[in-house]
Amino acid sequence: MSSNYNKGFRSVYRLTVHIVFVTKYRKKAISPEILNRLKEIFNDTLIKWECNLIEFNGECDHVHLLIDYKPDIALSKLIANLKTVSSRLIRRDFPSLASQYFYNKPYFWTGAYFVASCGGVTVNQLKKYVENQKSPQE
Repeated sequence: MSSNYNKGFRSVYRLTVHIVFVTKYRKKAISPEILNRLKEIFNDTLIKWECNLIEFNGECDHVHLLIDYKPDIALSKLIANLKTVSSRLIRRDFPSLASQYFYNKPYFWTGAYFVASCGGVTVNQLKKYVENQKSPQE
């Protein structure tokens, strides 16, 4: 088995997802300084969840995260925590954002997000692999 897999008490896994968060009203509120701070916040938060930030980048109105997570974590709860913590800390560290971009409201991210599972093989490759398994003989 590949060393790219993680091992749990009763599992071997590799769960990787691509997540996109968009700023509220799609405002162009992310500067290079804010982007660097977001990376720190996401990395620290993911460490607390025993997850791994594989890659991070963004533009002025959205960010991309590529993360590895554990199978016992509810992905929706992890994402909600990432958004809540990052929004709170960014608004604390950059207090002018609310007045400059968000009409003095306590916002940073839109309520929605994008998430897609990803891995080393495609669904078609997995389908062919499963189809080609030898069935037990009677």
